[in-house]
Amino acid sequence: MPPSTPSYNLFDEPWIPVRWNADAHAPLPDAVGLRELLLRSHEITHIAVALPPALSGLYRILYAITARITGLDEQGPGDWAERRYDLVEQRQLDTGTIEDFVQANHRRFDLFDPEHPFLQDPRLARQCDPQNTAGVNKLVTTRPSGNNHAWFRHVSDPNPDLPTTREAVLHLLVWHYYGPSGRCSSRTIGTTKAANALAGPLRSTLSYHPEGDSLFETLLAGLPEPASTVRPKQDLCPWERDEPPDPLEAPPPLGGMCSDLTARSQHALLLVPDATGEHVRDAFITWAYRNKNSRAGDAYLIWQTSKEGNPYPRPADSHRALWRDLDALLLKKPSGTALPQRPKVFSTAHQVSEDLRVRALGFEQDGQAKDTQFVDASTPPVIGLAEDRQPRIAREIGKLRILGETYGARLDRAVKKAWAVYTDAPKSGDCTWSADAAARYWPAAEAEFWHRLENTDFATAAASFRALAEQVYDDVTAKALGTLRGAKACSQARTELYGGPAKAPAKVGGTRRATTPEDT
Repeated sequence: MPPSTPSYNLFDEPWIPVRWNADAHAPLPDAVGLRELLLRSHEITHIAVALPPALSGLYRILYAITARITGLDEQGPGDWAERRYDLVEQRQLDTGTIEDFVQANHRRFDLFDPEHPFLQDPRLARQCDPQNTAGVNKLVTTRPSGNNHAWFRHVSDPNPDLPTTREAVLHLLVWHYYGPSGRCSSRTIGTTKAANALAGPLRSTLSYHPEGDSLFETLLAGLPEPASTVRPKQDLCPWERDEPPDPLEAPPPLGGMCSDLTARSQHALLLVPDATGEHVRDAFITWAYRNKNSRAGDAYLIWQTSKEGNPYPRPADSHRALWRDLDALLLKKPSGTALPQRPKVFSTAHQVSEDLRVRALGFEQDGQAKDTQFVDASTPPVIGLAEDRQPRIAREIGKLRILGETYGARLDRAVKKAWAVYTDAPKSGDCTWSADAAARYWPAAEAEFWHRLENTDFATAAASFRALAEQVYDDVTAKALGTLRGAKACSQARTELYGGPAKAPAKVGGTRRATTPEDT
């Protein structure tokens, strides 16, 4: 970059939108820089970033910074949990340690620094073709680029609207954590020239975060306990490296909490500012490594096991409500054929506060270029119901989830079967009735789940979910009952609500008895 490159320091510039609590003292700006965010985290209720994958990435950056400031980036000295609890009792982060951190790292958080631009690789200016850059429409993940469909607006590649630098930072984070695999700008290093990248570490996943009454609580609750072998000097964030890693070598090993949070990216980017530094006029986007960086062990994902025995994170699904994941966040060993494991951070989050909520952030995507929908959902305060604190209620939550999903699945089979028989379709499948039934059942099932949890009323839950499925089935199929064919189809398929037709007689103590639908 030329020496006259403008500055945009993330400690100082107001780029993070926030919401203040009732006790916050003026001034109360709509957005703050990192320094003010940390200094006043106890006065901030939450970060108001409207881009869920960007907030997911920003949380990880903030966790790493918080770990450094508080010394919670390693287990010792003393007991880690007690040291964190002492910080909770202080009710705010220490001003002196924040200022020390800012002074020591100030230049490294300049987005346009010529030598160390924040989370960027300055080598791209000479390793990529300056006449064939990615452009700002590619950088802004909510804009269409090339021949892709428009999400929110139509744009022009030859004459794009320049994003503000504040906006560009958030999309920089989305690329690092959720960037696609496949074709990218060509990058040449020595004799190696390549133009394809691997998927970002959080691509297509759903990330779960504990949130408190203040950002201060949220940041402390979001810190996973580091392993006893972690040493901060070997556990480096990208901005702490004096020299960028060699892209042709394997990615640097993850040394602990901070590198786990910030150093998993598979993409290299370089933003090109306009003369004022208030807008970004161009961007280089290409591959960071030729070898894959591990995403195993992320502390904010629900890890599952495939039929082949391989671990994988639970994917983001914009049609799946958060209550259906709650038992996998609160139980040590939640039920399910995929053997889900709760995110590591939830093993200790309740030590900060029992009134923490769960925030789910993600991006429903495929592995390459297809982006479907953002995912952003929250629960009421539920962390205090974790199995570590209230084992009985946590297990009942698991049972509620199973009941709700069981009758949802039965309803889906029933309406598909009724539609297939009624329309003489060759096989059951997605149809008008199944979409209608899902739109009716799942919101009502969610309301039923939270009502029973709030009132700790679990005894008659099975009957309630069954009655809900019956009501939805009757409403969806009502118009078909006016014909003999429709009435027969709906009556025949209704048995799926109770587990399907009765099975062949089964031996019981040497005799046989008929198996009823409720036995299945």
